[in-house]
Amino acid sequence: MASKMLFRANEILESTHVPFWGKDAFQYFQSDILSEENPFPCILGVEGFKKDLLRFSFVTTPYNYQDIRNAASALREYIDTFKTIGRYTSFVLFFKPEHKERSMEEYETMFWDTLTFLHQIDQKKWPQDIPKDPKNPLWEFCFHGEPIFVVCNTPAHSLRKSRKSRGFMITFQPRWVFEGMTGDSKIGRHVQKVVRDRLKTYDDVSAHPELGWYGQQENREWKQYFLHDDNNYTTGQCPFKLKRSEQHGRKKSLY
Repeated sequence: MASKMLFRANEILESTHVPFWGKDAFQYFQSDILSEENPFPCILGVEGFKKDLLRFSFVTTPYNYQDIRNAASALREYIDTFKTIGRYTSFVLFFKPEHKERSMEEYETMFWDTLTFLHQIDQKKWPQDIPKDPKNPLWEFCFHGEPIFVVCNTPAHSLRKSRKSRGFMITFQPRWVFEGMTGDSKIGRHVQKVVRDRLKTYDDVSAHPELGWYGQQENREWKQYFLHDDNNYTTGQCPFKLKRSEQHGRKKSLY
């Protein structure tokens, strides 16, 4: 019988399937997202946690084949059910904290390697309505047939505290969560204002200039996935690698 991989918040601390490091990482995450003294900027994440709409999984490292297979299995299970959970749902993947210190650049490489590894073992084809070229403003990471906005948190973040975590951590938010939420919509403007206001006090650096709205001409989703502490730091090209079987017939970006 396979071990349980996907957890609700109220199952984690009592579960024998969650390692001790995972329970510690979860409690660190929980204290951040529920803080009343220093409200966490992502109001959708806070609301989702309070309503038990978040799901969690724990693996050791992205550089172990079985671990990445376990992560993929948990993510598939989540994607199969997320529309029945609730609008502000997301999937949080925790990795075991390491004893060694890593640089921001090392974590960035680890992050893009993880997305590439997941993509390599994805059993479904890339959705036809999502561009395969990250230069296109409609591009989004896809897995198991779903476009997903991705956020990475690491122990190396210090100034950008909204991206800091006890260990390497990735949050997957289905594109579906943001339907109807644009820069021109009332709810979109409200969410953006609250998030930006909270970032001013939560982080020790101003909001990153790459933060934008999906689909806008100047926006590139992948640039928001991994944000450095330094707002002037830029990654020239998207490090995500499309698997060879998906490259056939790929059209050149118009943007």
